Amino acid sequence: MGKIIAIANQKGGVGKTTTAINLAASLAALEFKTLIVDADPQANATSGVGLNPKEVEVSIYECMVDDADVESSITTTDIKYLDLLPSHIDLVGAEVEMVSISQREEKMKLALAKVSDRYDFIIIDCSPSLGLITVNALTAADSVVVPVQCEYFALEGLGKLLNTIKIIQNRLNPDLEIEGILLTMYDLRLNLSNQVVEEVRTHFKSMVFDTLIPRNIKLSESPSFGLPAISHDAESKGSLAYLNLAREIMQRNEVTAV
Repeated sequence: MGKIIAIANQKGGVGKTTTAINLAASLAALEFKTLIVDADPQANATSGVGLNPKEVEVSIYECMVDDADVESSITTTDIKYLDLLPSHIDLVGAEVEMVSISQREEKMKLALAKVSDRYDFIIIDCSPSLGLITVNALTAADSVVVPVQCEYFALEGLGKLLNTIKIIQNRLNPDLEIEGILLTMYDLRLNLSNQVVEEVRTHFKSMVFDTLIPRNIKLSESPSFGLPAISHDAESKGSLAYLNLAREIMQRNEVTAV
């Protein structure tokens, strides 16, 4: 059974998709069979690994709403060991369509259960909201990584997300754990960045990953090439940071590289 990790924060612009793509690609580089599930209607994780969302015929949307076959919806990427369950804009309507469906919070869990034994890791890129699709992702997941931007309002909204996670644990997924809080867009030169790191680590202690994700031009530009940073420039600081994160997650889960 593959470990399912959701990347979630209802705040936009904190590096969720960047983290989903680059963590998944780093795990694949370490020869773990990895699946990215794009659960965001913006479909940025889909385009970020080189697939045009407009050409997607069957996505996570059809798997959840119409019980489409998950295996045939998964596509390979140009990266060895990395597959994708894509998204497209129709996912926007899924929340409304799913309101009257029974077990509506468990649709993604039921879909992923059909393929989870084919992968070592399944990484879910969540949308920037706490709506029904994100609830589905958290219900399907074994753990959640929370990206937090090293900026002034970093902790704003974090309490709300942690509260939502607690509700999911109580009502839908008692086994859900917080994999860790990931500090993103870190700039060594800025006092503010260092203050945020200190504040988050003081508050959340061992929940915070040791790895800091830096502001990095290669991380920013690689999606425009439809590539994870590790394929775009393996030696960049961003690529190396996500490789470190992958190793830290392996260490936390007592998993060794193949």
